[in-house]
Amino acid sequence: MSSIRIGQRGEEIAARFLLSEGFDLLHRNWRSGRYELDIVARKEGVLHIVEVKSRKADGLTAPEEAMTRKKFNALFRAAQQYVALYRIDADTQFDLIAVDLLPDSTHRLRYIPNAMVPRW
Repeated sequence: MSSIRIGQRGEEIAARFLLSEGFDLLHRNWRSGRYELDIVARKEGVLHIVEVKSRKADGLTAPEEAMTRKKFNALFRAAQQYVALYRIDADTQFDLIAVDLLPDSTHRLRYIPNAMVPRW
């Protein structure tokens, strides 16, 4: 499975999880220039910027280890653009969903709310 397909599969799994937990999905793969937000969702008045990291389970690192400070800074800039464009006035939370794709075609998901705290 290609890395692009792994990412797509992880985002599909993450979106289904969020829906099952009562989130409203506003956007998936939202782009502005070179910036992208994997999933933008809302629950109980809070805007959730959700970064999804996926790996095949036989990989050497956990998916969440791929979230570097540089990637978070880009995510934060994208979120600023999103909030400004849609004129959103709501508490905003940055979450992480890590998805391990297992050899038997199942998966393991970890939802980490408030995984990243921006300095607005």
